Order: sequence, then C-alpha cells, then structure tokens
Amino acid sequence: MKAADQAGMLGEKSHRIGGRISPTLVETAKKQTGIETDSELIEFALATIALDDHFGRALREVEGTVSPDLKLGF
Repeated sequence: MKAADQAGMLGEKSHRIGGRISPTLVETAKKQTGIETDSELIEFALATIALDDHFGRALREVEGTVSPDLKLGF
C-alpha cells in the first residue's frame, strides 16, 4: 500500500464500485491479509494488480534466449 500511495494511486476516494462476491472468498482474503474491512480489501486487491511488475510475462518472453552454454559459476 505504501508503493501505491507513493505512486499517487491512493488520493481522493470518490469512486464507488459494487458487485456480488462469494462471502467465503472475502472472508478467506481478509484472514490471509489481516485486512478487516471490505473497502480496504478491495483497495489492497486493486493496488496489487495496478503495481504488478509483469515478471511472469517477462520471464516467458525471454524463455530460450539465454545460451545453454553460458557459464554461471557453479
């Protein structure tokens, strides 16, 4: 959340969203994160997605580009 705040993502809170979500999913996510309110949980989930560094995609894109003969020192 600190990174999202530093990136200017946590300013004014004037947007409202709504939807139907499994209560089990919400409660499990709250237990996993220690977050107590629905609003904070949604904010955390959105910040996590917004700050994703796309490491998995980048790793797949470079697959096979490093020579198998490269000496790694071990």
